[in-house]
Amino acid sequence: MKQRRIFLGVFFIIVLCAQAGAGEAEPAGKGERILAALVKTHPRLILTDRRLAEIKWLSTRDPLVTKSLEVVLSRADDYCKKPTLERKKVGVRMIGASARCLERMYTLGLAWRVTGKKKYAEKAREDLLAVCAFADWNPSHFLDTAIMSHAVGIGYDWFFGYFDAATREKIRLGLIRNGMTPGMEAYRKSRKAGWGWNHVRYNHNLVNNGGLVVGSLAIAETDPQYARTIIAEALESMPRALKTYEPDGAWGEGVGYWHFATRYVVYALAAMETALGTDFGLSDRPGLARTGLFPLYMTGTSGQFVNFSDIGERSRRRNIPSLFWLARRYREPVLAQAERATMRRLPGEPLDLIWYVPPGVEKPVRLSLDKLFRGPTEVAVFRSAWDDPDALFVSLKGGYNSQSHAHLDLGTFELDALGTRWARDLGKDSYSLPGYFGGAHGMPYRRRYKIYRIGSFSHNVITLNNRNQDVQAKSKFVTFRSGRDGPRAVLDLSEAYRPVASKALRGVAMLYDRRAVLVQDDLVLAKDCEVVWGMTTDARIRKERSVAFTKLISEKDKEMSVRILSPEGAVFTVESAEQKPPQNPNKGVKRLVIRLKAKAGPLRIAVLLSPHWPDGAVAGRCLLKDLSKW
Repeated sequence: MKQRRIFLGVFFIIVLCAQAGAGEAEPAGKGERILAALVKTHPRLILTDRRLAEIKWLSTRDPLVTKSLEVVLSRADDYCKKPTLERKKVGVRMIGASARCLERMYTLGLAWRVTGKKKYAEKAREDLLAVCAFADWNPSHFLDTAIMSHAVGIGYDWFFGYFDAATREKIRLGLIRNGMTPGMEAYRKSRKAGWGWNHVRYNHNLVNNGGLVVGSLAIAETDPQYARTIIAEALESMPRALKTYEPDGAWGEGVGYWHFATRYVVYALAAMETALGTDFGLSDRPGLARTGLFPLYMTGTSGQFVNFSDIGERSRRRNIPSLFWLARRYREPVLAQAERATMRRLPGEPLDLIWYVPPGVEKPVRLSLDKLFRGPTEVAVFRSAWDDPDALFVSLKGGYNSQSHAHLDLGTFELDALGTRWARDLGKDSYSLPGYFGGAHGMPYRRRYKIYRIGSFSHNVITLNNRNQDVQAKSKFVTFRSGRDGPRAVLDLSEAYRPVASKALRGVAMLYDRRAVLVQDDLVLAKDCEVVWGMTTDARIRKERSVAFTKLISEKDKEMSVRILSPEGAVFTVESAEQKPPQNPNKGVKRLVIRLKAKAGPLRIAVLLSPHWPDGAVAGRCLLKDLSKW
């Protein structure tokens, strides 16, 4: 199978290159070979009848599958009582209809295929006919069109044997009119203009291609022209975005958009495998093979994600069914272990059942405590344990300030201990705020960075002379050390602070056998300036007698000591992170701040953060040395 996939992938790359060289306007690969191995019967997308039989068998033997199936069936019962889907549009987005339709098709579809109860198929019929009668699926915000194409494609395929010919025809024509035709037009316009969502390297590429691939394969035996063109286009454009996972599997838009993008990669690859027997080599990308570890390492010991980029506030780890698919495809049992652990807390995702990997005879896999992810966004993470919710955890973020959904936050850190997120990121604000997005070909609007949550002043970074970091700045890790002997990382942030600083390094280290964290900044200032060190927290802040020492107190009365080790004479102040509407008010959120009037030349700021552990141990001091010697 792998040899066949590689052969077909190479074949289509050769054809694509040949046609591009010949100056042809239409995409390559429209010949019969793309659909040569098409399974002509239904259902053929993602959940085959053979796999369905396996799920039924597992449901009688595996308690996780049993419980999850019960939850899916209960949710399907609830959907049967819900109103029919309606088209509601707010701003540029078709609010909710596409995502709700997708969730309903997978839930109702699995429930019907497992039980055979007509009520599930009838509710799916009602919703599919409703959405296929919409005037359009909002092609101006093409994510809506792609997600609805996916949803309708799954519904058409899975319920094919239940629907009568007239129903199938209405759904097929709706899918063509509102999904396939706008998709073909988008590819045509992109080729003419040399730019479009299929040229970008982030989520729109993968979600839009993935949704169209699934929709086109649903009707490929009756309307093959759509699948031929769409799959050929996807084979050409998806690698641009798949490269973003390289080299280590990180995703530049943050964990939330990692889930969104990766989900659609897996939908497309799984649909091609079940319908065509191949994904044409797309899954052979090395970054994709490693990316399953990204959400695992980006989950702090508090259960919250590392919150950089436009991710929801206090986002926590939930079901990620694509981890099962990645585990099976790349033989990574630790991914399956992690998703089974989530299912024990949160059962009930249909795709968790569809891609479920049962426990095997292999021994539990232990991940290293520390990890560096390189790429467009670079992140280093350290923890004191994987299996202790009270363990110490710290992250340090680098990368590129102007990539998709990025904030001006190079060098920001987030810290967990004692089950609490002490140093936090506020996450995204409302996408409806003026200037939140924009700019031709990804160039940022300046208004975007006046939004508090997006600019530098809300993040756990240094600012100089009350200025945001440079919008075009990039940063790389120059040091990364793992192991028991003081795990540490150092970022070169010089581009973010020029011309005010000629050099800027930030280091984060775990000390005292991973029981405390040192955050150290070594700068060379090009001129006198105001320097502000800031950390955002939800904790209560209690000043101690020394103004260079303070305590943070969590809602559960856990404590964290924070001490300034350098420069001598520096003091903490407490400021509010609250904002006026229409921005998010950030109610009750505070900033622990150091403000300095600094002279040109070298400057070091070092802060030690020490949880108050149950045994009473609290770190107080440590020897400081140049970050260049870390």
